[in-house]
Amino acid sequence: MSKSKRIISWIFLLGWMVLIFYMSNQPADISNSQSEFVIMIFNYIGIELNDYFGELASLVVRKGAHFTEYLILFFFSYNLSKIYFEKRNKLYSIMFVFLYAISDEFHQYFIPGREMKFLDVIIDTCGGIFGSILINIKNSLKKLKLKKNI
Repeated sequence: MSKSKRIISWIFLLGWMVLIFYMSNQPADISNSQSEFVIMIFNYIGIELNDYFGELASLVVRKGAHFTEYLILFFFSYNLSKIYFEKRNKLYSIMFVFLYAISDEFHQYFIPGREMKFLDVIIDTCGGIFGSILINIKNSLKKLKLKKNI
């Protein structure tokens, strides 16, 4: 892989980690208002989350954000790990997601109104595991397509 692609891969991974850190650094009231803003956007496009989830809509949005943030972190980590490792790069990327999720929850312990939740670590790690599943599906479909072309 070219040096520029390697540097870009590092920039994406580190940039995403900084974004997660920044979002986790928000006090609880700001974090909650961001969730409400997302709910308003969904309402605007015709998906009434409050109708589906009621009082739990904000919780669903927050946990969905955790899952999605770490799904994306997995993809950036996986993309970079392919450069450095020949095997087990999905496993290494899931482990990286897990460890970063732990550090993120520890960081939140020191933010006003926020708390450490092991459930969030599990949700974050599930985002990484789901990313690994998606890559397995993509690779299986690619192999099927190659078999059909032979």
